[in-house]
Amino acid sequence: MHTKMAGLYIHVPFCLSKCRYCSFYSITSAGLLDKFVEAVTQEIAFYRTAFSSFDTVYFGGGTPSLLTIRQAQIILEAAHKHFDISRQAEITMEVNSGDVSLEYFQALGKLGINRLNIGVQSFEDPLLKFLGRRHTAKQSIESIETARTAGFANLGFDLIYGVHGQNLKNWRQTLKKALSFSPEHLSCYQLSLDRKTPLYRQYKQENLRLPSEKEALEFFLTTSKALTKAGYIHYEVSNFARTRHFESRHNKKYWNHKPYLGLGPAAHSFSNNRRWWNKADVKSYLKDIDGGRKPMVKSEKLTTEQLALEALFLGMRTADGINLESFSKQYGIDLLTGKKRIIEALIKNEMVVLKNDCLCPTLAGMAVADSLALI
Repeated sequence: MHTKMAGLYIHVPFCLSKCRYCSFYSITSAGLLDKFVEAVTQEIAFYRTAFSSFDTVYFGGGTPSLLTIRQAQIILEAAHKHFDISRQAEITMEVNSGDVSLEYFQALGKLGINRLNIGVQSFEDPLLKFLGRRHTAKQSIESIETARTAGFANLGFDLIYGVHGQNLKNWRQTLKKALSFSPEHLSCYQLSLDRKTPLYRQYKQENLRLPSEKEALEFFLTTSKALTKAGYIHYEVSNFARTRHFESRHNKKYWNHKPYLGLGPAAHSFSNNRRWWNKADVKSYLKDIDGGRKPMVKSEKLTTEQLALEALFLGMRTADGINLESFSKQYGIDLLTGKKRIIEALIKNEMVVLKNDCLCPTLAGMAVADSLALI
């Protein structure tokens, strides 16, 4: 059994329509929702002896706000029945602006959900249409205001930049509009295109282009400067929090190599040095659960070297960076000795800094965080 506080992720793989850039697994039908909810409660029971305590729960998707209140309640009751969920747990639900109401938000609050992540993406209707979002800017604003009326004091927004037709001027306006609602958290992602998505095909067919490296850097720096000037903490490459208290405790599990259990089709899990993930198919998932089998498609045991490389990759994406003493104890690697010349060069080029026995990326380092992991 894993005794450390873990994170619980529930992947709700249902959407009314697929966003044109989305590569996450979901299906455009909610007909199997009831069976899915029943299956998730059984999957929870499968892991009652493997995990003990959780202090974060995250409903992701897909579109988790397609769950009825009763369905969300059934899942949470099963989690509380089989696991020790901390009374101070951060419990998040991703919501689509077009699906919610005051009554829905109020009911979520009564279930113990205390954090909402709203998929705003943009406050410009043409851009939302281009991305294939089914909500409007007006609906996003209404959902934000409704969430506040319902009493939610921990709101996060997702925003996308680097989209065709978008420039720095209207991106600054998007940030300004987002800040007008004083969200506790902002996730600002550069658009990336998976080959399997409709938007990728459109970019290829119409010879549209993603931002150049220089343009992408300008978007990144503009985002960081605007939000830090407004008082937000740039604590991970794409993530900003109003205070340390509002950093996403669940997502930090992933970045800090903490244990997490993923439930539902395509969900990933990690514990000690092992990672495993579920089949990315609802019907196959349901069939396995019905047969009393874990719907796992694959697992891997990570070596110490692999874990160390991942810790570097993830750590260099965060403002806290790598704690050198902890890294040495855990992986038997003294970075300052073994990578002395490289680290000195990175410090000289102002890509990283040493502070409080931690190797931390600067803003310039964060902009190329994936490369820093190669030290």
